[in-house]
Amino acid sequence: MKITLCSLAAALLLAVSQRPVSARVLPLQVSDNGHYLETSDGAPFFWLGDTGWLLFEKLDRADTEKYLDDRHRKGFNVIQVMVIHSAGEKNAYGAPALIEGDGAHPAVTPGNRMDAAGEYDYWDHVEWVLDQAAERGIYLGLVACWGSVVDKGVVNRTNAAAYARFLAEQFRNKTNVIWILGGDTRGDKNTEVWRAMGSTLKQFDPQHLITYHPFGRTQSSLWFHNEPWLDFNMFQSGHRRYDQDDSPGAKGEDNWRYVREDYARSPVKPVLDGEPSYENIPQGLHDPKQPYWTANDVRRYAWWSVFAGACGHTYGENAVMQMHKPGEKGGYGVRTTWQEGMQAPGSGQMQYVKKLMLSRPYLERIPEQSLVAGTNGTRYDYVIATRGRNYAFLYTWSGKPFRVNMGIISGDSVRAWWYDPRTGHARTIGVFKNQGTRDFNPPGEPAPGNDWVLVLDDAAERFGTPGARK
Repeated sequence: MKITLCSLAAALLLAVSQRPVSARVLPLQVSDNGHYLETSDGAPFFWLGDTGWLLFEKLDRADTEKYLDDRHRKGFNVIQVMVIHSAGEKNAYGAPALIEGDGAHPAVTPGNRMDAAGEYDYWDHVEWVLDQAAERGIYLGLVACWGSVVDKGVVNRTNAAAYARFLAEQFRNKTNVIWILGGDTRGDKNTEVWRAMGSTLKQFDPQHLITYHPFGRTQSSLWFHNEPWLDFNMFQSGHRRYDQDDSPGAKGEDNWRYVREDYARSPVKPVLDGEPSYENIPQGLHDPKQPYWTANDVRRYAWWSVFAGACGHTYGENAVMQMHKPGEKGGYGVRTTWQEGMQAPGSGQMQYVKKLMLSRPYLERIPEQSLVAGTNGTRYDYVIATRGRNYAFLYTWSGKPFRVNMGIISGDSVRAWWYDPRTGHARTIGVFKNQGTRDFNPPGEPAPGNDWVLVLDDAAERFGTPGARK
């Protein structure tokens, strides 16, 4: 049934007002210090995201539940997914997102029963996925439309505001929505379209946070940091090695540099890496003859960016991000199905970042490189540090010995631990005077991926084991 925008808006206002509000998750907001996220009751929220970009397009209900169950077990609390990937978007049930590929006319049908012909449409399925995610405590980062949809003029200056209003009114009563504009595209391209969508979403759905997913090796702050609708920044550190990155001001694999830049901007806004190198994807993205990124690499991106001051981190796996199925051609040198990709070791290791961060006072945390004494290493030997008032964390990816400036956190003495990013296990080192400098030698022999976190606690605080919630 073809429905005009005016009649659609009126129908949606009535329908949305009658829908129950999701009860399993609380809306998100920016913390008082501007650097982090929290739930509406003030509890710290550490964003642990996964890129399930084609979830709406390719998975039916049964597979969606399998995917969400797996991600829930592994501690993920955000799934980044495209609402519209292309003009001819259809889901696993053959339901189109748009009428005749027209971005001004979403394909909406009356009713939402699966057993009634012509009722269960694309948008009903999106709503069902949102509800399933909410039951598992998961938020969906909804990319309103991928950048290529705007590049091709499907969503444009004429209809961008109408489409954004449709989205806002369709899903504003869902507490587990996060809006993401862009989609692997620069903000200095089609800028007015993105601004129109951002301001419209904020006008008609002010309770949900908005960010922007940019092109590789760029950050949303370059174009939209001062926009009132942009609640937090996102960057895409991308899939290239140091020697493959020829972008202006190349940062290579040092994704912590993006965080450092955005953390210092005014006004203060949270920031995170919304797309680092995916596990099991070729280094450089396109050539399957290149080495593939591994669990060791995705851990490094997570710990580096978080310790630099990010409000969380997004992980990705090659087969999962494209929901690759048997018999499909696939892209980016994909070698497994999405079901096999879900079991990639890095996906199970991401939870240990979140667990450690939330086992200590989180919202007071700041990046603190002055903890590293002497000359720091570069690239893979870089030691990165963060702290609260009475604790400190230092991360090394190569496992080489390093020296620490003591006395920066509170306490006459500190209790020291080694925390394993591969297993989440912690082992005690001892109690030391909190003064001068001290050398620390991580377990094992120095090697790429022999990564460890040194945890220093004010001994008087009697914190529990690192990574364990109280």
